[in-house]
This record gives sequence, structure tokens and C-alpha cells, in this order.
Amino acid sequence: MDTITFQRVLTGLLAVLGLASLMVNRPEPGEDWPEYNGDAQRSHYSPLAQITPDNVKTLHVAWTYASGGADTVGNRTQIQCNPIIIGGILYGVSANTQAFALNAATGKEIWKTNLTDTDGTTSRGVTYWTDGTEKRIFFGAGSWLYALNATSGMVIPEFGQAGRINLKIGIDRPGADDYVRANTPNTVYKNLLIVGARVSEGETALLGDIRAFDVRTGQLAWTFHTIPQPGEFGYTTWIPANPRQRLGGANAWSGMAIDRERGIVYVPTGSAAYDFYGGNRKGNNLFANCLLALDANTGKRLWHFQFVHHDIWDRDPPAPPNLLTVVQPGPNGQPRRVDAVAQITKQGHVFVFDRVTGKPLFPVVEKAFPGDGVAGEQTSRTQPIPLKPAPFTQQTFTEKDINPWASDREAIVATLRKARTGSPYIPLTSTTTVFFPGTDGGAQWGGAATDPDGIIYIPAKQNPCFSTLILKEQPGTDALVTNAQLYQSNCGACHGKDRRGNHDGSYPSLLDIDKRLSADAIRQVMQNGRGMMPGFSHLPDAERNAIVAFLLNKTTTTSPVQARKTGVPYQHTGYNRWYDSKGYPVSAPPWGTLTAIDLNTGEHSWQVPLGEYPELTAKGIPATGTDNYGGPLVTGSGLLFIAASKDGQLRAIDKKTGKTIWQTALPTAGYATPATYSVGGRQFIVIACGGGKLKSKSGDRYVAYALTP
Repeated sequence: MDTITFQRVLTGLLAVLGLASLMVNRPEPGEDWPEYNGDAQRSHYSPLAQITPDNVKTLHVAWTYASGGADTVGNRTQIQCNPIIIGGILYGVSANTQAFALNAATGKEIWKTNLTDTDGTTSRGVTYWTDGTEKRIFFGAGSWLYALNATSGMVIPEFGQAGRINLKIGIDRPGADDYVRANTPNTVYKNLLIVGARVSEGETALLGDIRAFDVRTGQLAWTFHTIPQPGEFGYTTWIPANPRQRLGGANAWSGMAIDRERGIVYVPTGSAAYDFYGGNRKGNNLFANCLLALDANTGKRLWHFQFVHHDIWDRDPPAPPNLLTVVQPGPNGQPRRVDAVAQITKQGHVFVFDRVTGKPLFPVVEKAFPGDGVAGEQTSRTQPIPLKPAPFTQQTFTEKDINPWASDREAIVATLRKARTGSPYIPLTSTTTVFFPGTDGGAQWGGAATDPDGIIYIPAKQNPCFSTLILKEQPGTDALVTNAQLYQSNCGACHGKDRRGNHDGSYPSLLDIDKRLSADAIRQVMQNGRGMMPGFSHLPDAERNAIVAFLLNKTTTTSPVQARKTGVPYQHTGYNRWYDSKGYPVSAPPWGTLTAIDLNTGEHSWQVPLGEYPELTAKGIPATGTDNYGGPLVTGSGLLFIAASKDGQLRAIDKKTGKTIWQTALPTAGYATPATYSVGGRQFIVIACGGGKLKSKSGDRYVAYALTP
């Protein structure tokens, strides 16, 4: 008899004995979805099993909630939130970054914030804490971390300064790009709130320190320096005399997992700044691109593993690690259970470690890669590659990998023959360099799911992208530069030199921005940022105004520029996903996949395409998969639920075979991770449908599904 069945039998027995009150307000195990991605292990797993492979086809919409704030004109907003559900209350974040609480059975709003300085953050959710009496919601918006009363939604004034903490405090430095976003939920340990944040990725980025704050007062409890100070371990892996004064990044932006029994928090860290050139930060650059195991009480490093040495490819870990237990042969050949931590990567690898010692459970080798970068660059001779499991994405892109239906194949071949390709770690130069998988994965921020059997389920993108690294124009003191040059140096890498953005809409066209936004609105976005775009508050007003004039096609042609020495002589030419003239990836399908890997053995169980292009399916072409964002949910009945794909579908998949057994169209694409919970004995599946990426229309809906009562 499983635990949930036992609890129900016990409830019935107590009712017969007249003692049912003993069970009042005590949720059954698995009824809630109390943390980001389900639990402290970030497993994306729930034992709930009312919805099964046999009855899933009868799922229907139970309720819909309009969270508000969708950009219905420019389609620039999105919702990446994985909501949490505790005691029948759902807590989430709207399209315009307001926290809210709902009755999880009906979708009726209980409260919603009305904050005015969220800076357009794209939030992935909230964090819950209680001491058994008081209940708090912690919520990141812009550079602020708020403490809210979970019952009323009101700010708690005794926390921090009038209910909030400015996360730039303590990591800001003169001359650093003024950008920090608390967009991923934090991690609670006892009375501590462990915080990471996305910081600026520019040439002079903020520091990416990991910090813990007291949950009641907001007082700083401990700090871990991801760029070490003099005398700290790892300091000598940076060549500058004091990297903390000159450099930045290495931030914990993707989320954490925690083993509360052992008091260990597992933190993946981002790349060092600048992302694509490291001539000013020679060395392996600890603790960028690492998995850190820290003592959750003190912040002391217990062990670490670096996935990319001296990263110049923006190949930082994209998602929280997964904590799970696997079975492996022991010293005497007998099976032994090992508490493990698994980290997926943008490169398409899974690294698996002993959770306590940090020892890899499968062999990892240091493999040599090309080192011929631009002048001043000094790459690492080797990079760590796991021999097992095998990669869940293709690792290179060559002529034999071109999409056989590509509309302009000859042009693609000609471009590829002139490009640098064929290896996952080729330094950028002025010659076009092709990345496969692309710079944002492979695996992406939606992360992976694991189940009690030791299986990991990973959604991934399989699209090539390309870029180059070019010398920057370096104006002297009091120099005059054109507005176009200012645009190109600050905006062109993402939105393109021609302002057309990129093909999938991740970086939108700015050609028609005057039809969507006023000059004042553009200035506000440049000042504060919006969604995943950083703010440019570090630029002088005159330069921001000059860029606005350029975008609005004003006649002003020159602007004074204050000389700023950054030590980064290069800029990259954008995150360019490579599509043919009809808008399909130039690589052969699959373009998006879902992979199941048995982490007990390291062997792949199955891989299937994730998503489809209906017009290609209508032509008899098998499902190709699509670009995707968002993670999976696995339940105790053997079902895996996932949206993520560009086609705007929510799918239920048999976790043993990868076969889709149910799907439904969402109101807008669901680039978020579903959650599941039970209220009154009824299981629900809920997902945020925010769209806004991959040229999808923006939305504001949360949709919950359930079986007919």
C-alpha cells in the first residue's frame, strides 16, 4: 500500500472512530507543489496518480485565470513562472510581474500586488516560508527582493527596508553595468533565504556573489564570493591583480537545489563577463561555470566542479541541478544506493556526482579543443567531457547535417564552407563560427525532471547558431560618434545591425518600434530593461537619447561620447539562430527533443521529437520537434506533462516509452513548467501560458486541467 492510500485509509478509520478532526488541515503527502519545480530536489516530480494513462484523455479545463499585463501589441511579455501550491492556495506571477494568490480549486483571485518598480522582470516564481504560524512569500522583481504576507499579499515592513532588499547592495562597484534581476525563486534553509540573481553580462558586470539573508529581518547572514578575494581558494585562477575590482559575472541566475537533511545547497554559476572574450581574465576563472556545493548554514565551499574552463561561449549551466538517488555497483559488486546530484548543460551533457563528495559517478575526461582565438585571447587547452551518459544533443554541425528540405541549400553550404565549425568549443574570431547546439542550449532554463527510479527527462533544443567577434570602435575623449555607432555598440549584438532582430523573435525587430512605443517609453525600457533585456542605466542620458533618436529615425547624426576604458576590445555580432529562407532550422530534424536517460546505468532509454510544425505534418513529414522553453512534470502514475514547444500544445507522454497519449492546444504557448496538486481529492495540472517567445503572441492565462468530478 502506498503512502497516499495509507493516509486515506487512516482518515476513513479515524472518521469511523469519531476522530476525524485529528486529520483536519493536514495535507496528504504529495497534495501540494510547495517549491519551485516541485520540491527542494528540483525533481519536477509528484506522487499524485489520479490522472493516469487510461483516463488522461478525459482531462478538461477546470478553470482559467487572467493574470493581466500581457503585451497584446508588441507581444514582448511572457510568463516563465512555475507556480507553487500550498494548502489549496496557488501563488504565481503575472505577465507584468505582479505576484498573486488564487483559490487553487476554482482559480478565484485572493490577492494580487500592485508594485510599480518591477522593471519588467520575467519572473519564474515565488518562494514560500513558514514557521508554523507566520507565512511569507518572497518575490523578486527587478533588483528588489520583497517579503509579502502570504495571506494578504501585503508587504511585510519589518523585512529589509520597508519590506524589501535592494540586491545590488554589496555587489555593486563603480563603473559596473547597473543590472541585477531576481527572476528565479530563492531557496529556504531553516531561517535563511539563499539568494542568487542574474547580473549584467556586459563588459563591466556586477559581481555574482551568492548571499543568505535572515527570513524575518532581511539581514545578511553570509556571502560566498564566486569571484574570489585575495587569499581565497580559486583567486589564482584569474590573472588580473584583483578580479573583483575589474571583472564580474559568475552569478547564480538559474536556481539552486538543496539537501536539507545534510544542510548542503547546490548552486550552478554563470559565465564570467564578458561572455565571448576573456583576454582580460586569463585563467580558468573559478567559480564561473561551476556546480558549487556549499554549507547552507555558513556558505562555506564543500566541493565544486567546473563544467567549462575560461568560458568564452556563454556555456554556463542553464537550470537548477536535480537531486536524486541512483543504484550503482558497490566495491564488492553488490548494488548500493547513492545520493546524487545531476547537472544538465547547454552543450547537451549530463554530469552526475556523489552528492556528498563531489566525485563523478561516471568517467569525465579532459579533452583538447582548438585554441586559435582572437589576439589577446588565451583559451583553456582542455574541457571536461563526460564519457557517460552520451550527449542528449548532437555535438557538431557539418554539411551532412543540413536539413534535406532547406529552401536555400546552396547558400547554406557556401556559408558553412567558409565558417569555423565541427567542434563544440571553437573560439570566436572575425570568421563566422557555428555553434551546435546553440548558445542557449541544448538544455535551457526549464530544466529536467527526475523520478524515484533514477530516470532523468530532458527537453532540449537542437538548432545551430552563428556569430563572429569583431573589433570595437574605440572613441577617444570628447569624440563624436554617430547615433548608428552608439546603437551598434550597445544594441546591435542582439537586435542586429539592420535592426531586424533575429528570425525567431527572441530579439525582436526594432524597425517599426515608433508604431509601438513613444520616445519616452523607449527611454524607460532602456533605463530599466524589460523581460530578459537588461537596463542600460549605466549609459549617460545623452547616449541613451542618441540611441532613441536613431531608432525613431531622427535627423540628429552625432553625439558626444564620454570615453570609457573597459579592457574589452571586441564585440560579438549577435545570437544568430540559423534558419533557411522559409523559416525552418538549417539542420536536419529533430529540432527539439525530449530524452529519457537512466542515471543508474548512464544509458539512454528513449528520445522523441518535442513539438511539430503542423504545415509539415500535413505534408506527411514526421514530427520534427521545435525550439522550446520550459520544463517537464512527471507524476506517480507514469505520465509526463510538458508544453514548451513552439506549436502551443500541452502534451501528456508515457514516461516509459516517450509516446504522446494526449495533447491539447493552449490559449498561448506555454513556455513554463507545469505543476500538479490535489484539492479536495481532485488532482489538477496547471500551467502558465504567456507566449511571447519564438514569435508567439503574448498571453496572461493560467490554465488548470482536471478529470470530470
